[in-house]
Amino acid sequence: MAGLTHLDAGGRANMVDVGRKAESERTAIAEGTVTMRPETLRTIMDGNAKKGDVLGAARIAGIMAAKKTHELIPLCHPLLLTKVSVEIAADEALPGLRVTALARVTGKTGVEMEALTAASVACLTIYDMAKAVDRGMVIGGVRLVEKTGGKSGDYRAGGHGAFG
Repeated sequence: MAGLTHLDAGGRANMVDVGRKAESERTAIAEGTVTMRPETLRTIMDGNAKKGDVLGAARIAGIMAAKKTHELIPLCHPLLLTKVSVEIAADEALPGLRVTALARVTGKTGVEMEALTAASVACLTIYDMAKAVDRGMVIGGVRLVEKTGGKSGDYRAGGHGAFG
């Protein structure tokens, strides 16, 4: 395993200097789930949540969050994202919703944190929008599914969501 890139020789946190790195197209896909009671899933999918369009609000929240990742995660670089997508699908087997977020940039550093932030905030928004119906919902499984581009090469986890 490579050393931690955000620590200097004295063990202090610092932002990595990416100034000399070559620009390349970089893509990351992350996912997360919100497990809930079957009746909660039906309420959301039927569009009957009291707060409104749960899926639409979660999609927008995830996209907005990806654009603000550098403000939330201390050592992330601000990126000029070229694409952010959030897909949300019902999964009766959970039961619940499966969120898949894609982030893309042509730049000097990766977009894994932007994809993970988008998926996480979309899941949090689903919880917020439906908590009046089901406070027992569980957010879980937030993970990087795939990343391409950059010096470290490509990565793919087993089995992935809507963008695979």
